Amino acid sequence: MSVSARPLAAVPDTEADPAALGVVPSRHPWRWVGVAVVLVLLAQFVHGLVTNTGWDWPTFRQYFTADSILRAVGVTVQLTAYGTVLGFALGVVLALMRLSKSPFLQVVSWTYVWAFRSIPLIVQLLFWFNIAYLYQRFDFGVPFGPSFVSFDTKDLIGPMSAAVLGLALHQAAYAAEIVRSGVISVDHGQLEAAAALGIPRLRQFRRIVLPQAMRSILPNAANEVISLFKGTSVVSVMAIGELFYQAQVIYGRNARVVALLMVATVWYIAMTTLLSVAQYYVERHYAKGALRNLPPTPLQRVRAQYAVLRAKVAR
Repeated sequence: MSVSARPLAAVPDTEADPAALGVVPSRHPWRWVGVAVVLVLLAQFVHGLVTNTGWDWPTFRQYFTADSILRAVGVTVQLTAYGTVLGFALGVVLALMRLSKSPFLQVVSWTYVWAFRSIPLIVQLLFWFNIAYLYQRFDFGVPFGPSFVSFDTKDLIGPMSAAVLGLALHQAAYAAEIVRSGVISVDHGQLEAAAALGIPRLRQFRRIVLPQAMRSILPNAANEVISLFKGTSVVSVMAIGELFYQAQVIYGRNARVVALLMVATVWYIAMTTLLSVAQYYVERHYAKGALRNLPPTPLQRVRAQYAVLRAKVAR
C-alpha cells in the first residue's frame, strides 16, 4: 500500500508577517444610535424647559437667592452636619460594641440597631418633638431617690434640638452597620500578624484596619449622608425652617407651586453634587494603598486632553 502525501497549503504572507495585517477598527453602530436617541430626548426636555411658561422662570429667579431661601439652605446644611457627625460618632461606638467579645455589649448594640431601623424617621422625629407631653421635667440625681438638678423638658429640647436628636439617633443605626461591614471586610490574618509582632490593639485598628475598611465604608457612608441631606425635608412636619418647609411657606402665599419646587430641587441638586465631589476625592485618597497608580482626576483628564489638542495643532 502506498501513501501519497499531499502538499501542505502555503502559509499566507499575512500570517507569516503580522505587521502586514490590516487593522480594522471596532464598530459600534448601536452605540451611536443610543447617543442620538439620548441627545434628541435631552433636546426636547431643554426645549420644554425654555418654551413652557408653566415652569415660571421669572418667579424662580426671584426666589432662588432670596434671603429666606438662603437661610433655609443654611438650616438644611446645619441639620445634615449635626446629624452626620453625631450619628456616625455614635455609629462607630455601636459597631465596636457589636464586634466586641462581650455578649452584653453585642446585645445592646443589636437591640439599638433593630429598634431604630424598625421605626420610621418621621415617627421618631414626632416622638422627640412631643417628648414634653410624656416627661414634663428631666431630673438628675439618685435613681429612684432625690434629684439634685432638674430641667423643664420644653426648655431643654426645642424643635431644632428634637430634629437633630431624631436625625442623629436614626443615622447612628445605619452608620453602625456600615462601619461594622467595613471592619469585617478586612482580612483577619492581618490582625493576627500584627498581634504576633506585638502591635497594640488600638494601633492595629488605627493603622491597619481603619485605612482598609474605609474603602468599603466610604461609598455607603456617602450615600447615607446624601440621603440624610435630602431626608431633612421630613423635619418640615415640625415647622422648622429648612429648605423644603420654606418653599412650602412661600408657595402657600403666592400659589407659585412649580417655581418654588424647582427652587428647592435645584438647591438639593447643587448641594448633592458638592457632596458627590467630596466623596470622589476622599475615596481617591483612601485608594492609595490599593492601587499602584491613582486614576486621574477630572481636572487632570481635561488638562491631558488640552495638551494633546495643543500638540496636534502645533504639528
